[in-house]
Amino acid sequence: MIHGVLFDLEGVLSIGGYPLPGSREALLSLRAAGIPMRFITNSTRLTRGAIVNRLGCMGLEIEPSHLFSPVVAARNYLISRKLTPHLLVHPNIHSEFADLLGPPPDVVLIGDAGSNFDYGALNHCFRLLLDGLPLLAMGCNRYFRDDGGLNLDLGPFVAALEYAAELEAIILGKPASEFFLAAVNSLELPPQDVVMVGDDAEMDVRGALAAGLRGVLVRTGKYRHGDEAKVEPLGGRVFDDIDAVVDYIL
Repeated sequence: MIHGVLFDLEGVLSIGGYPLPGSREALLSLRAAGIPMRFITNSTRLTRGAIVNRLGCMGLEIEPSHLFSPVVAARNYLISRKLTPHLLVHPNIHSEFADLLGPPPDVVLIGDAGSNFDYGALNHCFRLLLDGLPLLAMGCNRYFRDDGGLNLDLGPFVAALEYAAELEAIILGKPASEFFLAAVNSLELPPQDVVMVGDDAEMDVRGALAAGLRGVLVRTGKYRHGDEAKVEPLGGRVFDDIDAVVDYIL
């Protein structure tokens, strides 16, 4: 039986600043049924506060403490280990790490930097990695969808640095089990009683299944034909939309 839910955001509840059909009603139905929810995103272009405000403008009200973001996870990771980062991140989140900066860096931290991914910035990170610094990545998604279509996400740039520097990044967002379990632990439920609902077969569903959760793929957002084969053999479920997901949960 399902006693808790983790929702991905972009592609599941909203796309490009607009709520997806049924998303508001889904949250209301689950709250009315007493099913606790957490919201887990790999977005690294916005701070947690900015994401919460954006959702609120769509009529999707959530508590800031219920949103799990790799930006917050990265900051906590750096503070707990007293690390000084070299940043390759989006300007929107630079302020989240401003108080942790200072030469010399101990680690390279990379997020979805958008148009700030250029040869010079990536090559500087590469040289730091060759000098022995570890690579922290706030995710490894291949692509994301906005209202303009599919776009390269952080993963291809992480893979390029891993290949060039012959190392493996430490992933702080999805699909890292620790990221899922932090959200699950806040529900005070065992992982097997919690379902992850996402539109990314690899990062959302396979990642959740590997962490011991249940996994549901919804055919919205970045879903592509054939993604079912990536999750169904592992026990994941697939539904057409969020209305069908709510029926399954309840």
